[in-house]
Amino acid sequence: MAGNEPAKDTRPGADREAEERRLIEAAQRDPVRFADLYERYFELVYAYIARRLRDRNEAEDVTAEVFHKALRSLPRFKWTGAPFAAWLFRISANMIADRAQRAARERTVGSDDDVPEARMPQPQQADLEQSERRASLFRQIEGLAEDQRRVVVMRFAEEKSIREIAGVLGRSEGAVKQLQFRALEKLRERFTAEDRERTERRRRNE
Repeated sequence: MAGNEPAKDTRPGADREAEERRLIEAAQRDPVRFADLYERYFELVYAYIARRLRDRNEAEDVTAEVFHKALRSLPRFKWTGAPFAAWLFRISANMIADRAQRAARERTVGSDDDVPEARMPQPQQADLEQSERRASLFRQIEGLAEDQRRVVVMRFAEEKSIREIAGVLGRSEGAVKQLQFRALEKLRERFTAEDRERTERRRRNE
């Protein structure tokens, strides 16, 4: 009945959270629907892994492993309100750390300096915090205007130059710089508002 319907959540990003939860629950009921989650998060996970491993082939292999493990583990996933991307990033971080440990065991090294920095495991807590911050960043990027979002993704995830982006978008380099500037300003404003909200929640809970 209408009188029993819950009040609509008006928090920023509430619609996105509801859509994310809907996709997760659909995939838990029917594994075939996991394809929707794969398409939604593939680029984010690949970008996260590629920036750590640098080697493209290895990054592609680890990304595939992450989604295979996520599919196997999805029935045990419990929605807590945290971004689904943070869960995927944690799986990614653990796999990167496991690979680093295997690489260290398989070769004889004289010192830690012999192991590439990108493959060295990091403390789990720090890794989780970094994952959550990245998830927040990607969530904010998704909310940008389409042209701004494309510029940010190509510039910072794909590491394309301003000239390359201008060629892809059919815009002048000056126009691309303006789009990048506006996007970064918008992200800065949103992160400032998010930090204020987080601080206020922390105060209320103390």
